[in-house]
Amino acid sequence: MQEDLLAKLDFHPLLRNLIIGSAAIILGLIVKVVISKSFRGLARLWPNFLIDAIIRRLAGPVTSFVPLLFFNFSLDYMGLESHAGRALNKLVEIALTINFALIIIRTIKVLEDYFYHRYDLNKEDNLKERKVRTQLQFVRKFLVSLIVILTIAVVLLSFESMRKIGTGLLTGVGIGGIIIGFAAQKSLGNLLAGFQIAFTQPIRIDDVLVVEGEWGRVEEITLTYVVVSIWDQRRLILPITYFIEKPFQNWTRVSAQLLGTVFLYLDYDAPIAAMRDKLTEILTDHPLWDKRVNVIHVTDSKQDVIEVRLLLSARNSSQAFDLRCEVREKMIAFLREEYPQSLPKTRADITLPSHSSRLPPGMGAEQAVQDV
Repeated sequence: MQEDLLAKLDFHPLLRNLIIGSAAIILGLIVKVVISKSFRGLARLWPNFLIDAIIRRLAGPVTSFVPLLFFNFSLDYMGLESHAGRALNKLVEIALTINFALIIIRTIKVLEDYFYHRYDLNKEDNLKERKVRTQLQFVRKFLVSLIVILTIAVVLLSFESMRKIGTGLLTGVGIGGIIIGFAAQKSLGNLLAGFQIAFTQPIRIDDVLVVEGEWGRVEEITLTYVVVSIWDQRRLILPITYFIEKPFQNWTRVSAQLLGTVFLYLDYDAPIAAMRDKLTEILTDHPLWDKRVNVIHVTDSKQDVIEVRLLLSARNSSQAFDLRCEVREKMIAFLREEYPQSLPKTRADITLPSHSSRLPPGMGAEQAVQDV
């Protein structure tokens, strides 16, 4: 009976190929399920962020890659000699190449997730974390771009016609290289600027910048541009070469700690000593003050007012801004309630005429003052 079945399969190669292909795909799915169950069981026995990231990122690509791999092995047993068979072989080869590239990209993403988990930005002093994340983000984008380009090249070069076109183009590679060099000059400049920023790090992810007159945080660094998230939720998009060629302020270059200033313009009668005591009272036990700096100076004197600078410190720029606003509000309220004479005022010096004869007839000095 088995001989009859084999004989039927010999007489029907299409049916034989369908059985072999189906069996290969089913076997690949079984292997995939075994791998998936093993990782999920390992995740339950040994909870680990890296294992969870592998399951989350690689489950999809592996689901298609393993059956495709087994199906590719089965093609040798099908005896496909026709044009359709060769086309199927080429299609499976291209699908495997693309799927393998996707697995590599997802593996890079797994490593990025692991380092992001290890270097958490939510710490108060996150200088090291921002350094690592800036480098990781740029390297990941560069590697993904390189993998995509190589995958497209491998797929195109797998066709005979494409190889012939490539051979023909080699004769003009000298002139073509010069033309491409001029055309891609700006793109190459951006790429090199990206490498310089990633490793010398004039800016990092989550750095606080003042650029183009705007205050914001570095939200994203790509191969060609930088996204700065402005405080009012706008996004400022700048070419990456901007941060190599032009000056800008980086408030978190060395540390997130910052000094905040509050300027008050007061009358010459302002009680500076009482203001120092009040500032200390406001800052003591305040959750936003880091207990480093608490100073009041008279920094300038103008015709009508004096300039008083309140200097205070905070752990980062956001807390410094909130602390400045609160100190300014409380200090103005203190002066208005306790020392209203210290608020700015306009003085006028009224001098009466020295000779009463110059007054109009019948008007005395007291009446003149009242009229004034």
